[in-house]
Parts: sequence; C-alpha cells; structure tokens
Amino acid sequence: MTTDPVDDDFRSSLLVMHVRDCAPDEIGIPFAVGEDRSRRWVITRTDTGLRLKHDHRDPQGEIHGWHMYGGDTVAPGTAERQSFPVDAESIAMFREGGAEASTTNVWSVDVRPGDIFAYELRRPSGRFLRVEFDLTRPLAD
Repeated sequence: MTTDPVDDDFRSSLLVMHVRDCAPDEIGIPFAVGEDRSRRWVITRTDTGLRLKHDHRDPQGEIHGWHMYGGDTVAPGTAERQSFPVDAESIAMFREGGAEASTTNVWSVDVRPGDIFAYELRRPSGRFLRVEFDLTRPLAD
C-alpha cells in the first residue's frame, strides 16, 4: 500500500470496490473508503484504447472537489494491466486548482479475474499508492 501520511484514511478504513454500471463501452466502479462513498472510477473504451476518470460526488450526487480527472492509455497494456498517464484536461484542472504535483500522475489498474483487482497511483517524485482488493473474498450483499 503506502506509508505516505496523506493516505492515513486509506490505511485506517475498510476499502471496498464494487464493479457495476457495466455497459459495452463503460464500466463504473464505486470505491468506498470507510463511510466515504464519494469516489467512483469510470473506465471507458475509446477509439484508441481505454480511459480512466475519477468521478467524485457528495452523498446527494452533487459534484465536489476534483472531478472527472484521469487519462487515456498510450500503450496497449496487457489483458491484466492498463496504465493511464494524466491527460491534458486534467493537467489544466490540477494547475488551476494549485495541485501541480498531480500533473505527472500515472494511474494503473490490474485485474486478475478471481484473484485481485488493484488500483495504483504513481508520480516520478516517488509518490506511490497501491490498493489491492481480494476477489476471492467478496463481501456479503
């Protein structure tokens, strides 16, 4: 995972992801950090690959904070791993909001069906966050 103090809430909370909202060209994956259910990853098929966006909303569904930032694949990746360097739209959003460090983000998703789903954030500065979800132990409905 991470030892960065900015990720304390991730280390101290139950992390739950739920693959749902599946359509032929888009998958929505809500991601809860404890009681905070404001996050959702959206993976979309594009003409040239895949796109990952981060959808952040409050409990009433209103946009809050950083919203719909992310990037597109620039390399084919593999059946198990795809990487998404930050896109120009997100770079502009981060710069406007004073989050210069985020302008070098690269997110990755690993999927080993029946084993793990993993989400990563990397920066050249050394920032690294990886969250792994054990798919062999689904939560009860």
